[in-house]
Amino acid sequence: MQDSVVFNVNIASSILLALFVIIVFVLTYFYIVDKRQYKHAIRHNYPVIGRLRYFLEKQGEFFRQYFFAMDREEMPFNRAERSWVYRAAKNVDHTIAFGSTRNLDPAGTILFMNCPFPTLDKDALPIEPMMIGPYCETPYQTTSIFNISGMSYGAISKPAVRALANGAQKAGCWLNTGEGGLTPYHLESGADLVVQIGTAKYGVRNEQGLLSEAKLKEAARHPQVKMFEIKMSQGAKPGKGGILPGDKVTPEIADIRGIPVGQDSISPNGHPDIRSVSDLLDMIAVIRKTTGKPVGFKAVIGAYAWIDELCEEVIKRGEESAPDFITIDSADGGTGAAPQPLMDYVGMTLKESIPIVVHSLTKHNLRDRIKIVASGKLVTPSKVAWAIALGADFVTSARGYMFALGCIQSLQCNKNTCPTGIATQNIKRQTGLDVTDKSVRVANYNKFINYGLGILAHSCGVQNIRQLRSKHVRVVTESGLSVSLDKLYQQHE
Repeated sequence: MQDSVVFNVNIASSILLALFVIIVFVLTYFYIVDKRQYKHAIRHNYPVIGRLRYFLEKQGEFFRQYFFAMDREEMPFNRAERSWVYRAAKNVDHTIAFGSTRNLDPAGTILFMNCPFPTLDKDALPIEPMMIGPYCETPYQTTSIFNISGMSYGAISKPAVRALANGAQKAGCWLNTGEGGLTPYHLESGADLVVQIGTAKYGVRNEQGLLSEAKLKEAARHPQVKMFEIKMSQGAKPGKGGILPGDKVTPEIADIRGIPVGQDSISPNGHPDIRSVSDLLDMIAVIRKTTGKPVGFKAVIGAYAWIDELCEEVIKRGEESAPDFITIDSADGGTGAAPQPLMDYVGMTLKESIPIVVHSLTKHNLRDRIKIVASGKLVTPSKVAWAIALGADFVTSARGYMFALGCIQSLQCNKNTCPTGIATQNIKRQTGLDVTDKSVRVANYNKFINYGLGILAHSCGVQNIRQLRSKHVRVVTESGLSVSLDKLYQQHE
């Protein structure tokens, strides 16, 4: 027995000695490497220990939101916003107590004006169907206000696409395919679909990379496909095309897009065949005639004189030539990979761009003809209601629905390392994304957005959200006092 104990002690001692030797060897190796390199001054001057700086800096991305950030200070979405989406998607209690953590004093803070005689449930009106594309062979009618914005298969995973599509079908909203093209995973659910046509025209292009009428007809033959959207620019990178890293370009995605496997998919920064408002209207006319379905375009508004030029060209050609809708994307980012200068500094946000477009359409008597879709950081009922009050007819969101799928804002969308299986083509990482469960969460999120819209509308004394106007909303100014949005925008017209 004593010999056995001695033997075990000897083994343990040998293991500890071996570990000590390995640790010393590794530390010595890193010491030599660090002293001999001159790329990182910290590592050269403080070998081995200096490596902790880079490790801690990287870990800060992941732990900041859990331990250090306040509820309302994190970007691009703070904890309060994300938590509301998570609770709504899971259909758990989404009330709070003891007062708001939202600071109501900073300039730009939005406040809805409650009515002394709010709308009672018995007086509330359901949302009436709205028609898009009255001059089309197959117009689109929908009551859905809050819909799913474009996220391509490739940028997001197959289970994510399927969960979004199934959730859209359950919720009765539409799903935008993103510029990656229409896939069987979009179609299988039966949800209403908007096929996006990006600058590379993936899914509807010929061998030369130009628009293929045959492929347009093939896409349009599916009854689920309700509309087509030409993507001129997007909030993540105004002035630059889509970026899909080669790690995400699987054989299936390459086949759908018509590109080489494993190579970066870089779309042109603009449509080669759309270089003016006249070209844009020509393209809209071709797609609408070929498919028989409503056609619009998506753009971040920067320089905006061209909106008036577009309206004037429509008046010259006739009202039927107008785009059936305009999707206004905000310049404050998006789900896609993008250069930081474009993400941070280019384009206007919705608080400026929606009123500009609404004013231009109204001035040319085209406001009823052309529907407005707002997109960009609108993930809670208050943000959606604000966009409707500014003049949007519909709202779409990508990141809100990503949160509903389980996104934790790890900021890995531009890589192939998304930990939740949403924005990755790594099969192992995708296994945790259960399509059945997540599709229910997508539908729940949509339901509670609409429920929240009803609460806000009735509090303001209107019968449904479509009756909300800019006069129902105030914004805090630099003086610390608020002003009604309708008066604010009148001052700047």
